[in-house]
Amino acid sequence: MRGGRWRRRWYAVVAAVSALLFALLTWQVAAHGAVRGADERLGRAVAASAVPGALAQFLADLGNTVVALPVLLAAAGWTLWRTRRGAGRRWLPPLAALGALAAVPALVVPVKAWLDRPGPARMAGAHEGFFPSGHGATAAVAYGLVALLLVRAHPVRRAGATAAAAAAGLVIAGVGVGLVRQGYHWPLDVLASWCLAGVLLPLWCAVCERWAGRNGQPEIGI
Repeated sequence: MRGGRWRRRWYAVVAAVSALLFALLTWQVAAHGAVRGADERLGRAVAASAVPGALAQFLADLGNTVVALPVLLAAAGWTLWRTRRGAGRRWLPPLAALGALAAVPALVVPVKAWLDRPGPARMAGAHEGFFPSGHGATAAVAYGLVALLLVRAHPVRRAGATAAAAAAGLVIAGVGVGLVRQGYHWPLDVLASWCLAGVLLPLWCAVCERWAGRNGQPEIGI
């Protein structure tokens, strides 16, 4: 029980730090600060880099909802099947995961409309409002939740949990690189989207830990 309380406090710290970093990035973008200028220079350098365009496009496409949502649904279904004989609210983690992904546009769209940040040259005339990246946030939340759900549905040794987290991290980072390389977003757009994921994922973990403890289920931390 003490371990569960400690983890919930840790989740709260991670969420708070992520929210603070998101606020700082938003301030820099809104105020046209020095960080925004450096961000746009870095974005142009990455867009002109030697990263193969076909690979970058493939990675960027992984942030599409039409790709990320089915993957998350499959992981949610697997979780329900694996825990079908368990007690308590076994449906809560999958349902909360879908709710977390649904929260992404609810958080991203208003900030985009408020800041109305122009995108890279490739996106000129397409639309305004590129901060934060919806594709980046979708990828970070969806694939992060996939890793968390799989570990929760099938508890593994620490090495297995580390492998799941590393795989999700590589996919999320790849999506970010692809978005910047293809000129769809600036780096800060992607970084801010990861900060939003840094709020939603710990909140999901805290909800699952609390309900697991209330129902006498083992609390799983990774």
